[in-house]
Formats: sequence, structure tokens, C-alpha cells
Amino acid sequence: MSTPDLSMSHPDAPLIEVDLDDAPQHGYTSNKDAYLKRLKRIEGQVRGIARMVDEDKYCIDILTQVAAATKALHAVSLGLVEEHIGHCVVGAASEPDPEARAQQIDAKVKEATDAIGRLLR
Repeated sequence: MSTPDLSMSHPDAPLIEVDLDDAPQHGYTSNKDAYLKRLKRIEGQVRGIARMVDEDKYCIDILTQVAAATKALHAVSLGLVEEHIGHCVVGAASEPDPEARAQQIDAKVKEATDAIGRLLR
């Protein structure tokens, strides 16, 4: 079944067909709706911050809202890291070939540590 992926589309961008039957199963898939709900809430927070700037609100009030949105994004990020480790790293450990298993585990752990490093910058 092929449907257009509109989740990140720009008004002028062409539609990209995504074959949902061949889509990889990611660790977060079982919690996708919860992640989307949280991200939409964060999106609303960011729009509110833009509105505060537009309305010349007090800078400390704006910074407080920026901190809240940042904290919410960090919570999403940590959840995704946990899902990556629990699904992708563990999945790599199930590779039957010992050499391929070691390489896949190393690659997935490196992905996780690189992502954590980006989060801490």
C-alpha cells in the first residue's frame, strides 16, 4: 500500500510516495502516536513563543517558555535514544553470524553515542 508522506512536506515540495509495506520497523514505532502527540504539543509551544516575540512580551517570560520547550524536546530525545538501544542495538545482537553481530552492535552503539553527543552540545 503506497500513500504520500505529508508529515514533513513543504508547500512547494513534491509529494514522495512511501511504500508502507516495506517500511522498516523502528524502535519507536509502537509509541509513534505518543511521540507525535508530544511533538505537536511542542510545536504549539514554539508557535506560542513566536507569538510572544511578535507581541513584544517580557524577555524573561519568553526565555522561560524556550526552556520549557527545550526540556520537552530533550524528553522526546531521551525516549528515542532509549527506544534505539532497546530495539536497534538489541536487534543487532540477534544477528546469528558472530562477526556480523559484533560489527552491527558496534555500529548501533556508535549511532547512539553520537546522538547522545549531539544532544549534549
